[in-house]
Amino acid sequence: MALFVQLLALALALALDPAATLAGPAKSPYQLVLQHSRLRGRQHGPNVCAVQKVIGTNKKYFTNCKQWYQRKICGKSTVISYECCPGYEKVPGEKGCPAALPLSNLYETLGVVGSTTTQLYTDRTEKLRPEMEGPGSFTIFAPSNEAWASLPAEVLDSLVSNVNIELLNALRYHMVGRRVLTDELKHGMTLTSMYQNSDIQIHHYPNGIVTVNCARLLKADHHATNGVVHLIDKVISTVTNNIQQIIEIEDTFETLRAAVAASGLNTMLEGNGQYTLLAPTNEAFEKIPSETLNRILGDPEALRDLLNNHILKSAMCAEAIVAGLSLETLEGTTLEVGCSGDMLTVNGKAIISNKDILATNGVIHYIDELLIPDSAKTLFELAAESDVSTAIDLFRQAGLGTHLSGSERLTLLAPLNSVFKDGTPPIDAHTRNLLRNHIIKDQLASKYLYHGQTLETLGGKKLRVFVYRNSLCIENSCIAAHDKRGRYGTLFTMDRVLTPPMGTVMDVLKGDNRFSMLVAAIQSAGLTETLNREGVYTVFAPTNEAFRALPPRERSRLLGDAKELANILKYHVGDEILVSGGIGALVRLKSLQGDKLEVSLKNNVVSVNKEPVAEPDIMATNGVVHVITNVLQPPANRPQERGDELADSALEIFKQASAFSRASQRSVRLAPVYQRLLERMKH
Repeated sequence: MALFVQLLALALALALDPAATLAGPAKSPYQLVLQHSRLRGRQHGPNVCAVQKVIGTNKKYFTNCKQWYQRKICGKSTVISYECCPGYEKVPGEKGCPAALPLSNLYETLGVVGSTTTQLYTDRTEKLRPEMEGPGSFTIFAPSNEAWASLPAEVLDSLVSNVNIELLNALRYHMVGRRVLTDELKHGMTLTSMYQNSDIQIHHYPNGIVTVNCARLLKADHHATNGVVHLIDKVISTVTNNIQQIIEIEDTFETLRAAVAASGLNTMLEGNGQYTLLAPTNEAFEKIPSETLNRILGDPEALRDLLNNHILKSAMCAEAIVAGLSLETLEGTTLEVGCSGDMLTVNGKAIISNKDILATNGVIHYIDELLIPDSAKTLFELAAESDVSTAIDLFRQAGLGTHLSGSERLTLLAPLNSVFKDGTPPIDAHTRNLLRNHIIKDQLASKYLYHGQTLETLGGKKLRVFVYRNSLCIENSCIAAHDKRGRYGTLFTMDRVLTPPMGTVMDVLKGDNRFSMLVAAIQSAGLTETLNREGVYTVFAPTNEAFRALPPRERSRLLGDAKELANILKYHVGDEILVSGGIGALVRLKSLQGDKLEVSLKNNVVSVNKEPVAEPDIMATNGVVHVITNVLQPPANRPQERGDELADSALEIFKQASAFSRASQRSVRLAPVYQRLLERMKH
C-alpha cells in the first residue's frame, strides 16, 4: 500500500510538471515559480500557467505562493489570467494547451514569443537574419515590442539611421554564441555576447525573477532549431564603466565623490564584485545639518560607516523587487528595500530618484536622502529617533549636553517619554546628580552585560546589573528597547527613572519614618547585622501601619518572642535581588526563613502572596526594599492552614479516642483535649 501511494505521488508530480525527471537536478528559483504557476493553472487544462497582471499596466508575472495569496505586486492589486506555459499552444476544441509549439529557427521564433519588432530590425540589417535562420546554436535575449517602443526617440533614431553598424551591434549584444537555458542562468554570472565579446550580466533572484543587465525575463526557454529565445522587458546596452567611474563622471555625485576619496573606498568600488550602491546625490548631502555633515566628513571611521551603509552586498536590480526585502549592507545594518508601484522605497521612503544604472561591478540607484547609520551618530542624534526626547531635554537643561555630543565613550540610560507623563522634575542639584548617574563611563552593549556586573557612572555611583529570564535591568530600571550604538556612545532606552542605591537595607529602613516599628523589630530579633552586611536581599518591608493592623494580643505576643519574631521577619527577606521589572508573571522567591514567597506582577502592580505592594524598588547597596502594608505570615502560621492542620489532628485524636473508649470506657478524660483544640482553632 505504501509503495502504491509513493508511485501515485510521483505520477502526480510528473503530470504537473512534464519536464520533471526521476533524478533531475534541483530546480532553479525561476523553474519553481513556473511550476507553481502551472500548478495554479492546472484546472484549466494541461500546460496552463496562472499569471498575475498588475491592474492598469501591461506587467505580468508568473506567480509564487506569497503573491498568489496577497494578490499584489509592489503594493498594487493584480488580476489572475491563464495562459499557455512557455513552449505550448492551444488546440481548437481541446482544453488547455496540449500541443508543444513547433520548432522553427530563431528568426521565426521571435514572432512566436511576441518580439516582432526585433524581427523587423533584424530584417533591416544585411547579415543578421541569415544568421538567425541558418545553422548554429545561439541564445537571443529578445526585447519585447513594448521595450523597443519605450526607447527614447533619439536613441532609436541613432540605431535605425545606421542599421549595419549601430543597429547590428545592438542586436548582436543581445545574443550569445551558444544555447543557454534558465537552469544555467546563475546569480552574478556573466555571459559573453556576440558584440565584441562584451559581458552580459545575469542575476537570478530567490523570488524567481531573472534579469539580464537589469532587464526582466518575461518568457524564457523558447526553443528553436538553432538555439533558444528569452523575451525581456528592456533593450539592453553595453556596460563599460565600474561604479567608481560612474561616480567620477556624474555631476550630481560631487559630494559623494569627495567622501569616497576621503574614506578610501574608491579602490573597492573600482574593483571586482557585485554591489548595489544607493548613491546619495548632492541634494541628499545638503539636507543634513552642516554641523553633522562636517563632523562625519572629518571623521574617517564615521565616514566609512556612512558610505558602507549605502552599499548592499549584492547587485539588486529594481525589476527584482516586487515586495519588501531586508537587505544587508557592508556596514552590517539591514535596510528595508521595497516598492510602491513603479517607485522603489528604502525603509519605507520613496527616495530613489533614478534606478538601475548598471556598472561592470554592480548597479547604482540614485537616492535623495542620506542613510546615516547609528554607528556614525552622536548620542543626541541617536536619541532624536527614539522615544526618549523628554529625558534628552532634561540632560540638555542640566548642562550635560557636551557629554552626549562629544567623543567620550559613554552609555546613556534614557527613560522613555511615558515615564514623565505626570511631569518632569525641576532642574536642581539633586536632579543634576541623578541625571549624571544615568550616564555610564563606558560604551556598552547589552548583549555583553552579565548578572552582578557593576557599572560606574559620571556621578560616581556603582550600578548593578540584574539578568532575569525575560528582562535585563540596571538597578530598578530595565532595558525597554534594543541598544542604539553610536560613534562613541550607546543609548539604552529604560522603562523608568533609575534610582541608585543610597545605603544598606538597614540604612534605607532607618532613614524612612514609615519603618520605625520594623527597625525596632529587626533589632529585637538580632537581624541588624544581617541586613547591614554585603548581600543580595529582597525585603518586603511592612510599614508601621502594617504592625498596628495586627490584633493587639498577637502583636504583643510576636514582639515579645524574639525567636518567633526572627522567624517572621526572615520570611519577609528573599535570598536574591528581585526588582519589579524582573518579575514577569510569577516568581517563587525563597526566603531566609526557608519557605517561598509568591511574587507576581499584573497590570503594573507588584504583589507578594497576592497582597499588593504599596511601593516597589527602593534600592539599597545590598538589596532592594518593597513597601507592604501588611505583615506576611509563613505558611505554617497562616490561620486557614493552621486551622486545617489542627482539624486533621483533632480528627486523628478523635479516632484514637473512640477506639480507646470502646476498649476502656474512659473517653471522658479526652474532653479537655477537644476543648483546647477548639480554642486554638478559634485563634
